[in-house]
Amino acid sequence: MNRDSLLFLLIGLLAGFLAGYVVQEEMADLQPQRLPAGAAGAAMSAPGTAAAPGPGMAGAPTGGAPMQRIEELRKRLESNPNDEPALLELANLNFDIQNWARARELYERLLALRPADPDVLTDLGITLRAQGDFDGALARFREAESLAPAHWQSRFNEIVVLAIDQNEIAAAGQRLAELEKLAPGNADVARLAEEIRRRGSGGR
Repeated sequence: MNRDSLLFLLIGLLAGFLAGYVVQEEMADLQPQRLPAGAAGAAMSAPGTAAAPGPGMAGAPTGGAPMQRIEELRKRLESNPNDEPALLELANLNFDIQNWARARELYERLLALRPADPDVLTDLGITLRAQGDFDGALARFREAESLAPAHWQSRFNEIVVLAIDQNEIAAAGQRLAELEKLAPGNADVARLAEEIRRRGSGGR
């Protein structure tokens, strides 16, 4: 049985463990929902629209897809390892169920085919953060920013790592000021700003 099918069969058993893990993620309730690919521009033009700094912006929602779909994607990739839509969808499925190692593998394969995709870079950065590779996550977020200066989702996630994971509140505050100028009126950014300022004042 392939790894994706096995993971899908076991997800019910793992639900309790995953729920506990999610509760421990300090920024979990600050993260907006995923939007379909290409929605970043729409989110920027409509401040406050729920967007996906994490989960990321690389593709449409795929949570709850049946095992049949996972198997279909696996077979597509067996016959064509460079099937970009299949790679993206399967990566997003694994992202949604927090199978970070598999999601990372698939996003990296996708980036080898299209290295200048800020959405995929951001989602890869989130998987690296989930695995404890904070420096690697920051590198992916900053690469996404260099490719797309208006990509606020990558900046959002960079600030999360700086403030929450590395406790670099001053650096996070500087980046936050840039983000607030980039995405004025964005409700998700406002919630993040409130959290950063609370931490800066000594709150936990």
